[in-house]
Amino acid sequence: MSKTGLDISYVEDVLTKNNYIPEENIVTVVFLALSLKKPILIEGPPGTGKTELSKAVSRAFNRDFFRIQCYEGITFEHIVGEWNYQKQLLNLEMSKIKGTEEDVFREEFFIKRPLLSSFMNENDSVILIDEIDKADEEVESFLLQALGEKQITVNDLGTFDLKNDLMVIMTSNSQRQLLDETKDRCLYLYIDYPTFEREVEIVKSHVPDASLELIEVVVRKMQKIRTLSLVKIPSIRATVDWIKSLIIFGKNDLDDETFNKTINVVIKNEDDKDKVFKSFKLD
Repeated sequence: MSKTGLDISYVEDVLTKNNYIPEENIVTVVFLALSLKKPILIEGPPGTGKTELSKAVSRAFNRDFFRIQCYEGITFEHIVGEWNYQKQLLNLEMSKIKGTEEDVFREEFFIKRPLLSSFMNENDSVILIDEIDKADEEVESFLLQALGEKQITVNDLGTFDLKNDLMVIMTSNSQRQLLDETKDRCLYLYIDYPTFEREVEIVKSHVPDASLELIEVVVRKMQKIRTLSLVKIPSIRATVDWIKSLIIFGKNDLDDETFNKTINVVIKNEDDKDKVFKSFKLD
């Protein structure tokens, strides 16, 4: 039991109960992040469960969930909020008609975006800053400053203090190098594609009605597919969808005919599909 009263085995247990099968390093980093109140930076290939971990932490610890989906060109307004200019103009016009003065720089005229909403939330929360590597360094620096100071200042509106125990989880696909300061402030976690044993457990948790035999056959195929040089390597979600598709067809095995019929559930590129077919024909 840590000084915070949080037990590492409890972290593993509640994540598992909330449909996330963690590895030891994942449990350790989540435990330390909660205990030290530090952000987590998660890197790894797409489709390995980086985003899902943040949702699982939110469910497991009964925290409200907020998400910033980063993209090229994202700005302060997209992250924090912006003035509702139409509402402001309408109220100014109405005040002219009534002969009164209207202050349109109030909170009711401001549209809150995820970061400000998460700061002002009364309940303990999790905010996911997804694919932060797609945002530019200026946005990254702003996020770092706001999270470090636990304050957000909006021109003409004021400064907002953090009102809850906000857990911050950032993900990156390494599209660009993040600032050293970001890395220094965060606990680091790399999530790779799962081992055979872990992927079997993950699929079982998502498709409990599937037979163990079917799950193992499909996961074994998927593990081999991921060793190929593909444009789009299939995610864990694709494995789950493949199992579900086979169940719909009433299959308890993956014969050649069913493999060919359902491969589009997994492979989303024609060249990749050719590589997969060629690889399995050589077996």
